[in-house]
Amino acid sequence: MEKLKVFAVDLAREAGALLKEKLHGKNEIYYKGEINLVTEADKMSEDLIIAKIRRYFPEHGIMSEESAATGNGAKKRWIIDPLDGTTNYAHGYPVFCVSLALEENGVIVLGVVYDPMRDDTFAAERGGGAWLNNRRLAVSTNVDLNRSLLATGFPYDIRESKENNIANFCAMAKEAQAIRRAGAAALDITYVACGRFDGFWELKLMPWDTAAACLMLEEAGGKITDIGGGEWNLYSPHIIASNGHIHEQMLRVLKQSKT
Repeated sequence: MEKLKVFAVDLAREAGALLKEKLHGKNEIYYKGEINLVTEADKMSEDLIIAKIRRYFPEHGIMSEESAATGNGAKKRWIIDPLDGTTNYAHGYPVFCVSLALEENGVIVLGVVYDPMRDDTFAAERGGGAWLNNRRLAVSTNVDLNRSLLATGFPYDIRESKENNIANFCAMAKEAQAIRRAGAAALDITYVACGRFDGFWELKLMPWDTAAACLMLEEAGGKITDIGGGEWNLYSPHIIASNGHIHEQMLRVLKQSKT
């Protein structure tokens, strides 16, 4: 596992360096939906990551945001977000990351989230803790939602769907100290793991948004459920992630709102 961890950290940092270099250069933008976009940099980062995995671990499966899954049924599978925070990136807003997770027999065993603009390397190994640049992570000790800094996001179909998180946001804004909407779910969850945020919730997330970051949070002592308080898994689209102390308070607020 140590070999795989070193590989994943090096790969995330290499992809992040590519993204940072291209941030203010020419970058083609393509639309997958009305406001859901993908950039040339997404594809370049993904191509780099997939090529390295296929070269060194050809027997591993791959699930990535911008490409069809490969190696279905493989014992080990990489879950990749080559650029989390694409809208930010497309506008030159420097809040984005690379997220890599390794799944073994259906369980996430390794996660890396790299923020190239802050040079923050988050890494976690199941049973081995979570780390930021070699400093062990722990969630915050805040026990009061009223004094909590939270994070959230809005789905790409906000204009069409009634499940758009707006009512949740309005309800939570009256109960928490403040809410941030930074636009990169993997970073938001990872920030809960390191105590920068006390809690996070969001709707309609995908496995590549959460796989690495949720392992980070678990290893840092946090709590994760679905938005109704039930058991969360990689394919649960609606999530609450917290330091554990304010989790029930967040659930109470969200249960009283109407998404």
